[in-house]
Amino acid sequence: MRRTLVPTIDTSPQPPALGSVVHALHGHTMGTTWSVKLVADAARALAPLQSAIQNQLDAVVAQMSTWESDSALSRFNDAPPNSWHTLPTEFFSVLAYALQVARDSDGAYDPTAGALVNAWGFGPTQRYSDAAFIAPSAAQLAIARARCGWQRIQLDVESQRALQPGGVYVDLSAIAKGFGVDQLVHALLQRGIDSFLVEVGGELRGAGIKPDGQPWWIALEHPLSTSSTAANESNIATIAALYNLSVATSGDYRRYFEDGETRFSHTIDPRNGEPISHGLASVTVLHRDCMAADAWSTALGVMGAEQGLAYADRHDLAALFIQRGNQGFEEHMSKSMAALLQ
Repeated sequence: MRRTLVPTIDTSPQPPALGSVVHALHGHTMGTTWSVKLVADAARALAPLQSAIQNQLDAVVAQMSTWESDSALSRFNDAPPNSWHTLPTEFFSVLAYALQVARDSDGAYDPTAGALVNAWGFGPTQRYSDAAFIAPSAAQLAIARARCGWQRIQLDVESQRALQPGGVYVDLSAIAKGFGVDQLVHALLQRGIDSFLVEVGGELRGAGIKPDGQPWWIALEHPLSTSSTAANESNIATIAALYNLSVATSGDYRRYFEDGETRFSHTIDPRNGEPISHGLASVTVLHRDCMAADAWSTALGVMGAEQGLAYADRHDLAALFIQRGNQGFEEHMSKSMAALLQ
């Protein structure tokens, strides 16, 4: 049975101007793809928009990529112990929010867990040998754990500086795509475009309505489909109208290794240094800001269905949990998510 999620909106979206059409742009970033659908006049010049969008995403990579050795983040990770560093505005803002989520989630999300991600082979260097997965040794994990700890990073808000305490490896992969989506939204609004659907690597944010008066309908990601798809597919269980709303999904089926019958998810629990193993296949979060949806989908995914659902209910987070059960997938909605049902 198909379910429909529609958020409460304070005012009705303004209809697009006469003669408006839907334009589509796309490109590559952060090892994945991006796409933008926007409503504008049929004669709107698209090349400047394409360039502006790509420049915004390139700036995120230049500041926050662990895959680029000369990024601002890589330089911070390689900095000597007990050194303070003035960070670019965007990098500082994302790091500050990441540390806030780490604090609020009691470390279920930890932006300093990058060394553990690398140790398990999900970072810039994959852990393969003759196409087989190699689990890290106890000694390797101990070394990685010693480099973690979000509490060790200090921020100086007034001067936009951060302390590298020594050896801490920050990884913002679980939040940077969502931030990239938000950056594109700001770029579009600044250029007078207020109806759009923005997507970066599966994380989305929509606003306004299309020329036909319909909202931007999207299908919530499911382990059986592994991607957000067009909302007119008959087998989609849940579709959502993105009225000034973002959606992000964290799932153990996106990236993983297998060793025999054991699946090692790319989602690492920073509290024990191990890939999650509680059977949660995915968690999808709806939030006004995509950066928040991205970070909280990771945090709730680490917590697992039971703990994560209780946390989401306490903190008014709209979340959908999909758990592996004996009879297949089991779905659980937080109260805020269920309130969006129509």
